[in-house]
Amino acid sequence: MMFHHTAQGRRIAFVRSEGTGPGIVFLGGFKSDMQGTKALWLQDWARARGRAFLRFDYSGHGASSGRFEDGAIGDWVEDALSVIGAQSQGPQVLVGSSMGGWIALLVARADPGRVAGLVGIAAAPDFTETLWARASEAERAVLLATGRLARASEYSPDPYVITRRLIEDGRDNLVLQTPLHLPFPVRLLQGTADVDVPAAVALRLLGHATGPDIQLRLVKDADHRFSTPACLAMIGSAIDDLALVGKRAQARNGS
Repeated sequence: MMFHHTAQGRRIAFVRSEGTGPGIVFLGGFKSDMQGTKALWLQDWARARGRAFLRFDYSGHGASSGRFEDGAIGDWVEDALSVIGAQSQGPQVLVGSSMGGWIALLVARADPGRVAGLVGIAAAPDFTETLWARASEAERAVLLATGRLARASEYSPDPYVITRRLIEDGRDNLVLQTPLHLPFPVRLLQGTADVDVPAAVALRLLGHATGPDIQLRLVKDADHRFSTPACLAMIGSAIDDLALVGKRAQARNGS
């Protein structure tokens, strides 16, 4: 594990494997870290194929500096842009899981030249607006009055803390309410049994985004974790598919 220091003074933990390009960057989910099943599986997958690979923790996550409660979407996008810019070379395939899918879209919007392709795994763009919409009037009152709201989670023994800053900052980073052009191949993977990010979100993203090659694959009975052996294999297949698209484009350009 190594550490990257951002211009904002945050210390970002990362692990990098050398290899050929386009490199692969894994972007994790809300309150997840780079030690998760998908991140580690994808690192092994990339190494077996000689592909460069990068995984990291956003600030307030895992081994990176800061408190989770102090962070917001814009901070984590800054972290991603900084570590990708400094610790990878050339265009990258962004693989974003849940919130990481939203972060990947924002990274791609900010610096499309560094993106060779994008794989979204149960991508959760604009999920802070969903959190706000699902909150009761009493919960909203607590959030506005105190600046924070603790909610139970099936993914952690500790409750998730939703902050007022997270909601307000999220509104500055929405991608489904303004044009979203993705000028590179995109593969969206979505389970039909996902109760956290339902398939309707993936369909909305598919309908909203524009680009030359955007595809959605719905997987019957897969849940939000998307971490069964079959689901993991689909992630690898999606990346392989992007590689084939890239090779075909190079062949056309060279002819």
